[in-house]
Amino acid sequence: MEPETLQLQGRLSDRGSWTATRCSIDAALGVVGTRSALLLMREAFYGTRRFDDFAHRVGITEAVAAARLKELVDAGLLSRAPYREPGQRTRYEYVLTEMGRDLAPAALALMQWGDSWLTGEAGPPLALTHAGCGAPVAVEVRCAEGHEVPLGETAVDVRRRVRPA
Repeated sequence: MEPETLQLQGRLSDRGSWTATRCSIDAALGVVGTRSALLLMREAFYGTRRFDDFAHRVGITEAVAAARLKELVDAGLLSRAPYREPGQRTRYEYVLTEMGRDLAPAALALMQWGDSWLTGEAGPPLALTHAGCGAPVAVEVRCAEGHEVPLGETAVDVRRRVRPA
């Protein structure tokens, strides 16, 4: 059965014809929907690997850091890797997995939105640039053919295909 295609341009007059069951946004928020989880992922994207550094840089208690890091490992965004400093016991550091790295564009999009709308006159605290050429980094919505998808009245001017369960 071919999924139903809904053209979404302007107001969505047929929005009542389908529901957002099995919503991927809802599922993603179930994994990284807490402030601490997303900020721990931010730190992982910035290169943080050690437990104490995560807790300190995010500004959360060790108990909250331990619980959230365990959830992120269980969900597959981070993995634990053993390390040992000379004369010390074996400890574990947290390493981004492929699934975790794939979350980076979503986190960068949130950062970009916050930079545009929430930083006030002081402006954003960080400027991200491409290490290869120095150009600013920006998240864009593009189709698989490389066309920029304009933002319109419905946020993104796209067609949605409702897939059967």
